[in-house]
Amino acid sequence: MKKLLTLFLITLFPYSLIHAQGSDYWQQHVDYTMEIDVDAENHQYAGKQTLVYTNNSPETLDRVYYHLYFNAFQPGSMMDVRSHTIEDPDRRVQDRIYHLSEDEIGYQRVRSLTQDGDPVEYTTDGTVLVVELNDPIEPGEMATFKMEWDAQVPLQIRRSGWNNAEGVEFSMSQWYPKLAEYDHQGWHPNEYVGREFHAPFGNFDVKITIDQNYVLGGTGILQNPNEIGYGYEEEGAEVNRPSGDKMTWHFQANNVIDFFWGADPDFKHVTAQVPDGPKLHFLYQQPAVVEEASEQENAQYTENWEQLVDYTIGAFEYANEHFGEYPYPQYTNLQGGDGGMEYPMGTLITGGRSLQSLVGVMVHEMYHSWYQNVIATNESLYEWMDEGFTSFASAETMAHLFNREGNVHSGSYRSYNYIVESGKEEPMTTHADHYNTNSAYGVAAYSKGAVFLNQLEYIIGEKAFRDGMKQYHQDWKMKHPTDLDFLQVMEKESGMILDWYYEYFVQTTKTIDYGINSVIGTPVETKVMLERVDLMPMPLDIVVEYKDGSKEMFYIPLRMMRNEKPAENEMERTVLEDWPWVEPDYHFTIDAPASEIKTITIDPTDRLADLNEKNDVFDVEALLED
Repeated sequence: MKKLLTLFLITLFPYSLIHAQGSDYWQQHVDYTMEIDVDAENHQYAGKQTLVYTNNSPETLDRVYYHLYFNAFQPGSMMDVRSHTIEDPDRRVQDRIYHLSEDEIGYQRVRSLTQDGDPVEYTTDGTVLVVELNDPIEPGEMATFKMEWDAQVPLQIRRSGWNNAEGVEFSMSQWYPKLAEYDHQGWHPNEYVGREFHAPFGNFDVKITIDQNYVLGGTGILQNPNEIGYGYEEEGAEVNRPSGDKMTWHFQANNVIDFFWGADPDFKHVTAQVPDGPKLHFLYQQPAVVEEASEQENAQYTENWEQLVDYTIGAFEYANEHFGEYPYPQYTNLQGGDGGMEYPMGTLITGGRSLQSLVGVMVHEMYHSWYQNVIATNESLYEWMDEGFTSFASAETMAHLFNREGNVHSGSYRSYNYIVESGKEEPMTTHADHYNTNSAYGVAAYSKGAVFLNQLEYIIGEKAFRDGMKQYHQDWKMKHPTDLDFLQVMEKESGMILDWYYEYFVQTTKTIDYGINSVIGTPVETKVMLERVDLMPMPLDIVVEYKDGSKEMFYIPLRMMRNEKPAENEMERTVLEDWPWVEPDYHFTIDAPASEIKTITIDPTDRLADLNEKNDVFDVEALLED
């Protein structure tokens, strides 16, 4: 018995440590002060960084790691090799890294590093800097690291770089040596292969010195607007630029996980204000210079950016109301990069798009400020909690902005069905870097993640789900929640047991298929036989439509939910006996003859990710006519 008890405690401990992260929750803290001197002509810069690191963990640290992301943009890097060997490489990368010349590669070369004033040993290992500490950092202690480094900005291939496809000169993301995250699962010094990010929260004080003709934007609040001008100066203020060929832009940002910026001589800067929300900044080329576009198309792209202002205000208002309030004082939409990529207080997005595409990518990247930059899950481990939740929220916001109706998540369901039918689906618990194919990663992260939420609303009901989404934001903003932290919020809101849903839909690739097996009528009643065809159990909403046009719902909870969802509309509803998950069959009786019934439908709202729709509807009327 003693051995059995010991085994039970050992088995339980990792789960207890992760689940809700307990009352002993902690997170690390970083403060960056950086000075950057940019050689714009040669796409290089020299950097100085002072990093104050606070160890809030209960562990003593004798080593730290930095990310050196630009080192990925060199022939033979892991990112290069990964793109050569994966079955379906990202079309933006493919073999482009392999063919970079010496003046096009990226690098971050550390020249010196000290810990609390003393030189410290370090080794560069691809995109990771391994630092052996002189003195361990004890729990509750701080250490100050000072670094000098040289960097070359890569030709723009993936997310960051110079001269993107639209001619934007600098898209500066993943551009500085960034301390890796240490959390309850240890260090996360993942090599950069073009996937996701994870970092501790902290404060940034950044000075960027660059040629005076460049216009900048990015994370943080500009501290010297009246020196800079370019639309940043206070209303009515006189611009007093310093003499010389270069100018220093000074930004500060508090409680963020990263810092990005972009720069181009042709940027136009426009501002707007979200009512009771952040100040918005828009930086885009004026005029648009998309090379493959006609003069008329470029004029339309410029007009689209002008219209983007009002759409962004509307998107922020909708998000603040439905998903929790944005906590930062500003947000920047900045043209650049290779599509759309999120960073704290802003995004890099390409501008040569139709209006709906431009608004769509803006809305998607904006929501990353809710699910990656404010609720900062480890998106390498829980990519579906970032991309999936973002896809869910952005689909609903786009429907609001453009008056779309119907199931706005139907595209996510189609993608999920596709990957299942292809036989290439992998569990959502797969680390983002280690999916066998890019398509399996994309569907798991974006599509199945969105389906997870929409189907969760089906399980627990609309009110509990909507309240839970806002409570999740309130409870976990500026923190690093796990998947089980989210699940606990939803269990509390709904009063249901939901571990079964997480275990089936996230941890496995088991699928859902329920069917109406038979309908047997008598002069006074109708008996309906249901079957669970595939392995994943679910509660069922079954709607009976009568020939007189009326409808009635029959609701079958799962026994292991230990609760039932409230009625979601005014339709008459009968709550039936729970369906135990082990039972493949279930039957219930309708108190009406089959002659009065038109159809019987499983989940007419299409929120259930049932892979076979053909057996979800039984056309009683047609059968009787035959």
